[in-house]
Amino acid sequence: MRRTNINIAASDSKKIGALESTATAAAFCDAVRIETGGAVFLHISGQTPIDDDGNLVGDTMLEQTRQVLKRLARILAHEGAAMTDIVRVRVYVTDISPESLQQVHAARNEVFPPESRPASTLVQISGIIRSGAMIEIDADAVLAR
Repeated sequence: MRRTNINIAASDSKKIGALESTATAAAFCDAVRIETGGAVFLHISGQTPIDDDGNLVGDTMLEQTRQVLKRLARILAHEGAAMTDIVRVRVYVTDISPESLQQVHAARNEVFPPESRPASTLVQISGIIRSGAMIEIDADAVLAR
């Protein structure tokens, strides 16, 4: 077995304001890659709806979910994987209203075809580390070796 920490974010603080202001490095990586004899496992840290400069993207749950999914896709592409390689997601939202749930699933249906939908957990939480963010998603993917 071989473990590799994956960091594609340019900033050690991961553009988290409270860490940047004190020059504290974030105590996590963007993903962990585990290589075994028959498969590669990617465990991707929670992604929030920000751009590369740490600015919030989107005013609606739909827009924010699309941005989070783009960030997940970017990490996967960096590792030679695709969204269809994701086997499990954990979704954290601040609003669980019917409208918000519809928007989350609409965005997810844009990137997960029926034959490769991942297992999923969705929970409502009181807040996300990014001010104004309504959603965070982490993911696990499996790639054939």
